[in-house]
Amino acid sequence: MSLKLPATVVPPLTPFTADLKVDYDALKAMVDYVVDECDATMVIAAGVEAQEYQFLSFEERKELIAKTIEFTAGRRPVVTGISHPSYRTAIELGHFAKEKGSAAVQLLAPLRPMGGPAPAADIVRYFELVTAEVDLPMMLYLNAGPGADLAAGTVVELAKLDRIEYVKESSRDLARVSRLIAEIDHAGHARYFTTMQMLLPTLMLKGTGVTLPPPATKLATAIISAVEGKDFEEAARLQLQFATFPARWMPHGLASVMKAVLNHLGVPAGDPYPPYKPITGADLESLLNYVDGTDLVAKES
Repeated sequence: MSLKLPATVVPPLTPFTADLKVDYDALKAMVDYVVDECDATMVIAAGVEAQEYQFLSFEERKELIAKTIEFTAGRRPVVTGISHPSYRTAIELGHFAKEKGSAAVQLLAPLRPMGGPAPAADIVRYFELVTAEVDLPMMLYLNAGPGADLAAGTVVELAKLDRIEYVKESSRDLARVSRLIAEIDHAGHARYFTTMQMLLPTLMLKGTGVTLPPPATKLATAIISAVEGKDFEEAARLQLQFATFPARWMPHGLASVMKAVLNHLGVPAGDPYPPYKPITGADLESLLNYVDGTDLVAKES
């Protein structure tokens, strides 16, 4: 899969109806926004926690995958989330993703369901079992908390597996990120993506790019453009907006923050899935006041 670099990998958030079904009309508009307005390089289907796919039944999750691929309509490659504690279920989802036209799959390094951290050898074996059966390029997804907290050396070992062509890193640790850019991306094992707070350092160190939800992707695209134009002062000005947003409001959760901002920008995202609440009151007012001063809004007016 050939990508324009630096790349943005973007998960459309999942809108829900009042009876907690996926609002597919709103999802189609969300996918269009991610492709047309955010200019995503790749689209993620049901792959990251902020997409709230965890609240769906297995069949509903498969429908979300199929609809996201359908709505993307070949305009961008789709990377489908197949994360599950059971490698057999991950394989089943991988086969389904390929059947529906996904270009790649994304798999979270799992926690051990019976408790405690899994030995590195078990994690490697888990990925070996899945990659042996799923005939698509894989994005290794690293997100300590919902997933395992892997040592850098284990990540490098996984990146050397034949089908792992991409690594999605959630760490904000510059020492870790810079090492893995050198030992994975520069070494030619896989393309290495970081998260929004690490975007400018990643670009300066010649990493591949970033994965982040809308509408933050619009800021990321502007940062990439500034770096490509060698306007590093402008890139730094834009990157500083990520120092506050979304961090100041993260006690509400990433999905709640980004859905509130999308709704404010006229992209229907709905509310987070219960029992998690939308942001209201003074916190919502402060969030939207901040966003109105960022390039998400200022450059559009």
